[in-house]
Amino acid sequence: MLQRGMKPQRAQRTHGAIEAPATPQPRACQLAEGQFKIRQADVGDAAVLAALATRTFTDSFAAYNKPEDVEAYLAKSFTPAQIERELSDPRSTFFLAEVGSMAAGYAKLRDGEVPSCVSGSRPIEIHRLYALESWHGRGVGSALMNACLDRARRSGCDTVWLAVWDRNPRARNFYRKCGFADVGSKIFQFGSDAQIDVVMQVRL
Repeated sequence: MLQRGMKPQRAQRTHGAIEAPATPQPRACQLAEGQFKIRQADVGDAAVLAALATRTFTDSFAAYNKPEDVEAYLAKSFTPAQIERELSDPRSTFFLAEVGSMAAGYAKLRDGEVPSCVSGSRPIEIHRLYALESWHGRGVGSALMNACLDRARRSGCDTVWLAVWDRNPRARNFYRKCGFADVGSKIFQFGSDAQIDVVMQVRL
């Protein structure tokens, strides 16, 4: 699945497996104190999350993909009904970052299928992590990451992994700062375009 919460920069694609370096220990990312709160979302947040997911994905990736592919992905993935189904799934956990009554970003943890390149006896995936453009670089992504890592630890997981577009160096650098390392790659079929996602993980 795409992990594309930050606007990518244009870059050359890389192909094939990626050698896994020694994985550093995870560390807390820097927060912007007092500006927002993080809470776990529930089914009552489906409409808010659907609107937030649509906006952040469109802002980040519409310029880099075919309009028809983006529209099809949004229609399938980010309707209120689809988000409500995901919120109701016991294998998924959503977190909302809020500034007052406004949603500034969100993240989703998912316990599901794991690529063979991911190590650990009980891994869990950060399936999505997004922030509004106006909150990029202001600590929202870091706070959401910390919430995901804390929940994973408390759930007894020993590895957190994610997949990020290989043409999104900004996001990949952010994840490295949070302790993640490249461990492999996989194909994500985005409409008519077969894209390469880099798989990253951190051991807890």
